[in-house]
Amino acid sequence: MDLLQGKFIGHERGFGFVKISDDEPDIFIAKKNKKDAMSGDIVEVKIIDENSGNSKEGAIVQVVERNTKQVVGTFEKSRNFGFVVPDDNSLGTDIFISKTNFGKAKNHQKVVVKITKYPRKGMKAEGKIIEVLGYEDETGVDMLSIIKEYNLENEFPKNVLEEAKRVSKKEIIPDGRVDLRSKEIFTIDGEDAKDLDDAVCVDKNEDGTYTLGVHIADVSNYVQDGSLLNKEAIRRGTSVYMLDRVIPMLPTELSNGCCSLNEGKDRYAISVIMTIDSKGKVVDSNIFKSIINVTRRMNYNDVYKIIEKSDEKVLEKYKDYISHFDRMKELAEILKDRRLRDGYLSLDIPETKITLDKQGKPINIEPYETNFANEIIEQFMLTANETVAERFYWLEAPFIYRVHEKPDEDKVKELNKYLFNFGYKIKGKLDDVKPKAFSQILEEVKGKDEERVVSNLLLRTLKVARYEAENKGHFGISSKYYCHFTSPIRRYPDLFIHRVISKYLENEETGIDEKLKEKLERQAIKYAESSSECEQNATKAERASEDIKMAEYMQDKIGEEYQGIISSITSFGMFIQLENTVEGLVRLAEMNDDYYIYDDINKQLIGKETKKIYKLGQKVNIEVIFADKQTRRIDFRLI
Repeated sequence: MDLLQGKFIGHERGFGFVKISDDEPDIFIAKKNKKDAMSGDIVEVKIIDENSGNSKEGAIVQVVERNTKQVVGTFEKSRNFGFVVPDDNSLGTDIFISKTNFGKAKNHQKVVVKITKYPRKGMKAEGKIIEVLGYEDETGVDMLSIIKEYNLENEFPKNVLEEAKRVSKKEIIPDGRVDLRSKEIFTIDGEDAKDLDDAVCVDKNEDGTYTLGVHIADVSNYVQDGSLLNKEAIRRGTSVYMLDRVIPMLPTELSNGCCSLNEGKDRYAISVIMTIDSKGKVVDSNIFKSIINVTRRMNYNDVYKIIEKSDEKVLEKYKDYISHFDRMKELAEILKDRRLRDGYLSLDIPETKITLDKQGKPINIEPYETNFANEIIEQFMLTANETVAERFYWLEAPFIYRVHEKPDEDKVKELNKYLFNFGYKIKGKLDDVKPKAFSQILEEVKGKDEERVVSNLLLRTLKVARYEAENKGHFGISSKYYCHFTSPIRRYPDLFIHRVISKYLENEETGIDEKLKEKLERQAIKYAESSSECEQNATKAERASEDIKMAEYMQDKIGEEYQGIISSITSFGMFIQLENTVEGLVRLAEMNDDYYIYDDINKQLIGKETKKIYKLGQKVNIEVIFADKQTRRIDFRLI
């Protein structure tokens, strides 16, 4: 019997999938065939049906490795025993708690439970309560639950903090660096940002070319290989941005202090200076260590007002720099036009902005508004990342690339089924699809009612970007060479490649030592993998925090009516997205006017008697009938 090994990913409805690799389709596991596996376990699976819908169907033979050691959930207490109902309902089991393992937990409190026995032969898992978080409606308990659920590090070890304080006191001296402190340089960020790791400047040359300077905080100067700070940064992998807090990769002495490019402060940087022609092509570049002093700290809204000439007070305040921001706008437009010609996917999917009150309660949800000032920074950072990646690719240096491979043929075929309903189609060879084929669809739907739905469909078809030590290009931005270089305060791969860049710059004349190169190559492979895992975990935690607050926001909206669009259709119902980005499920059981059949080929619901059709992108009116932050669930009913 040929067995395959992979990770079991459970679903709240009992079934699941086994992920073998990024290159192979997941294997469907029916509820009856998952044996004693919990979501996250490494399992051995046998194939029982080669042609089951869009994926193979399998049965789990045995659990190879248990990956869930502790669980966050709600304690349900009875006289002699209790259960912990996990917040993650994909785990597939409640946790039985004997009376001796209650600890100090009270009924309905959020707790952390350590698993002492895993499920077996139909028996539930057993555990011991090791931490009480508090009642769900207490301020901050919901976010603390997510921190514990995803094993995020909310505090730094004492010895790491001591090292951070020590290195942050280093005196800043030119030390052979290029001195750019007299140069006009700006940071442009959100108004609340504290970790400022990129600064920019633009000059226009007599021959019509532009000189773009992207200056990135030289974090590697403070976080040395082998240090406690470095080990902690590897473990965290990334900063996590939750709704009421930031869990930083580096202590605030560095992230908000000596590394942050604060206005009027001397700072170490790694600078990338690029000459760009009128068509947006980088024709020359230079990378070097520098010392800078940011002229002004800017925010996106003020920069937008400057380039649009829409606010006299702001224009007066920054009158000395208006021409500089005009040049930035000019160059960013050129760069974006070039990218769009190349097939860059400009997915116009608004992020969600959730406003909390002082008690952490959500008081407003709306799409997060961006403007062309955000675009300026995006285009400049993309260009710097590409320039650095290409330079070190040709140097054959050990490196961590940001990889985004083309989507699978089966996924593109599935996408075309959805697009057919709107009159669109991905053209060309589906087994070797080009970014341009996707960008053409985005251009066609621009400004239309279905734009948001189609953009989401395209996004779901794409593979998840990851870090790798091997360059494989980036499909989403239609680039042969790409890395993450511009955020070393909050992403470990950026910090690592800063260290690589420094080593190559320091050994420019003699060449890098072979032993050091081999060491960096081993580290690149190891850190690319661990950073990808940390990033995926952080993304899940950030999404969970949004899901909780969305459900909490809608809890007092029961009975209220809204208009939304059908964003997804499944065999059990359809998801409706409201204008404020909140999404809820209309279950088939709630569609009482007819018996609806799921048309898998055309991805729509059809009424058996009335022949009424519901399809993607269609506007519908709904009533909120259920919302619960505990289960992170929102249900609607059509009206």
